[in-house]
Amino acid sequence: MTEKHCCHGPGYPTPLDAMKTGPREKLLYTVTVQPNKEEPHGDYLSTVDVDPESPTYCQVIHRTFTNRTGNELHHSGWNACSSCYYVDKNAKKIPKRDKLVLPAINSDFVYVVDVVTDPRKPEICKVIDGSVVKAQNVTALHTTHCLADGNIMISTLGDADGYAKGDFIIFDSEFNCKGTWTKGNKKALCGYDFWYQPYYDVMVASEWGAPNKFRRGWQNEDLDDLTQYGCRIHFYKWSTRTLYQTIDLGLEGFTPLEIRFMHDPKRPDGYVGCALFANVYYFKKKPDSDEFECKKVIDIPSKLVDTGDGIATPMGGMISDIIISLDDKYLYVNCWRHGDLRQYDITDPENPKLTGQIFLGGAICSDLTEVKVIEDEELNKRPPPCYLKGHRLEGGPQMMQLSLDGKRLYVSSSLYSPWDKIFYPKMVEKGGHICQIDIDVENGGMKLNEDFFVQFGNEPFGPTLPHEMRYPGGDCTSDIWLVNDDK
Repeated sequence: MTEKHCCHGPGYPTPLDAMKTGPREKLLYTVTVQPNKEEPHGDYLSTVDVDPESPTYCQVIHRTFTNRTGNELHHSGWNACSSCYYVDKNAKKIPKRDKLVLPAINSDFVYVVDVVTDPRKPEICKVIDGSVVKAQNVTALHTTHCLADGNIMISTLGDADGYAKGDFIIFDSEFNCKGTWTKGNKKALCGYDFWYQPYYDVMVASEWGAPNKFRRGWQNEDLDDLTQYGCRIHFYKWSTRTLYQTIDLGLEGFTPLEIRFMHDPKRPDGYVGCALFANVYYFKKKPDSDEFECKKVIDIPSKLVDTGDGIATPMGGMISDIIISLDDKYLYVNCWRHGDLRQYDITDPENPKLTGQIFLGGAICSDLTEVKVIEDEELNKRPPPCYLKGHRLEGGPQMMQLSLDGKRLYVSSSLYSPWDKIFYPKMVEKGGHICQIDIDVENGGMKLNEDFFVQFGNEPFGPTLPHEMRYPGGDCTSDIWLVNDDK
C-alpha cells in the first residue's frame, strides 16, 4: 500500500469513505437488559433484523444469553475498528473485526462474542471474570474502544470498593488483562466515556459518578457531593497516558456523559452532553497550545412540574446520548425525560442550529394526568403520547445509532435499569423498544418511520430493556479514525 503499511485492516480509511461506500445496515446488535434480577438467563445480546427486504424485518432473530444474574450489560465495542485500518508492514498479524466486547457495569464481567462464524447467531467465546477487573482496583466497566496497537481499552468508573475513580483497563488482542492505562499520580475524580485523537496526542474523557451512588438509583442529594458525582472533563496526553488538564463545568455541566471528538481525525474539537440539566458543551484546542477551552453551546431549559405531591420541581431534560454524523455536519441530542430528540446543524460548531425535533414519549406527555407542567419555556402545550403499531411508547428516547450514510437513526428507550425503575416503571413493566427516524441529510429534519418498531415486551423470559446498538461493520460511535500521513 505505502512505505509504512502493507495492507489494510477492518473498517474504512476515512469517515467520509465509510459514509459514501459503507453498506446499508442489515443487523443491529442490541445490548438487552433483564430487569428481573432473579431470572437466571440474565442479560443478553439481541440480534435485530433491520433489512427491509427480509421476511424477519423488525424482529429479534437471535438472543445470546449471558446465563448469569447481576451483570447489567450496558455499552459495547469492537476488538478492532477503523483505527486499525492501516496495518504496519512489520505487523505480525492483520487485525480483524470479529469480536464484540460486552462489559457489565455492575458485575465487572466481560463477555467476548464471536460475530463472524454466524453473524445472525453470535455466540459467547470467552468470559472474563469480574475478579480480574477488581484485582486492578477498578470497577464499573463502561466504554470500549479498540486501539491501533491491537489492544482493547475499557473505561472504569470506580475503585474496587465502588467509590468514584476515573481510569481505564487494558486487554490485549487475546483478552489477557494488561493492567490499567493511566500513568502518573494524577487521576480523574470520576469516569465515564472517552475518545482519542492521536494526531494531537490527546484523549478526552467524561464523568458520571461513583458506582456506589448510581447503582442504587438517582437521589437528589447526590448533587451535594461533586467528588462522587461528576461535572468535569479530562484531557490526557495520549503518548504518555498522563492526565494534564481538567475543566470543571460546574453544576450546569453536572453529569457530562457521552463525549465525542469530531470524526475528522485532524479536527481538535468536539462535544459533550451533560445529562441532568440538559446542556451541551463544545470544546476545542487552543491555538499553539496543548490546552483546551470549553463553552456551553446548547442549553435546554428545565420544565417546572408537579408530579402529584403538590410541590413544583424542575425537571431537566436528561441528555444521556449524543451522536455526530460521519461528515461532522449534524449533532443528535436526546432528552430522555422531556421525551424529545433533536438534530442540530453544526457546520458552525460554536453555534449549533436546531434543524429537527421529534417527540418519542417522555415524562410530560399530555395523557399523563399525574404530572402537571407548571412552566415550560419552550412549549405552548404538552406533546401528545407517541404510538407505533398500536403501542404507546413508554420511556423516552435514549441510546441512538446513526446509519453510515446518515439517513436512518435508530433509538432505544432504556437508560440503566435501576434508573428505568425510578423514572419509567411502566416501560420496565411493558418492555422497552427501538424505533427508527428517517433523516433529511441535505436540508436537515427528522420523521418517525411508522413501519419500523421493535418491541421487547414479549421476550422469552419476560419484558426486557434495550440499550446500546451496534452494526456488524462498525458505526458512528464505535469507530475512531487516524490520520494517514504516509501517502
